[in-house]
Amino acid sequence: MKKILVSACLLGQKVRYDGGDKAVSHPLLAAWAEEGRLVPICPEVAAGFPTPRPPAEIAVDGGEAVLAGAARVYERTGADVTGFYLAGAEAALDLARRHEIRLALLTDRSPSCGSALIYDGAFAGATRTGVGVTTALLRQNGIRVFSERQIDRLAAEIGE
Repeated sequence: MKKILVSACLLGQKVRYDGGDKAVSHPLLAAWAEEGRLVPICPEVAAGFPTPRPPAEIAVDGGEAVLAGAARVYERTGADVTGFYLAGAEAALDLARRHEIRLALLTDRSPSCGSALIYDGAFAGATRTGVGVTTALLRQNGIRVFSERQIDRLAAEIGE
């Protein structure tokens, strides 16, 4: 049985920066949970962030640039939290390796988990094309990442 790394907030865990969740109601997600396929993680909480916490955005470029040391992640307060985002990405990769996971379902727009869109770094609510730090690291290590809008594509990938 193929296991799936999944953003904990998508499963209703209140781990988002604002203390909320981003729960997704989808019959496949419920079935996978019942089968024991889902391995939840919030990279930010795994790195030691509290909930709630100030929002953070990648200042320039995306997660790949953060991994390369060419971009930073800042909270709205101005605090540089890049190290926490790198640690969270490593925790997610370690968890995926321990469970031999090759597929992930992560919440989009997040500076950690975004797989197609991230916020633009200006804290004005605008998004741009890009990926979060965790998504970038997972993809660099051969793990396919899907957003919550791509559950059916993920299902096709695992043959359901």
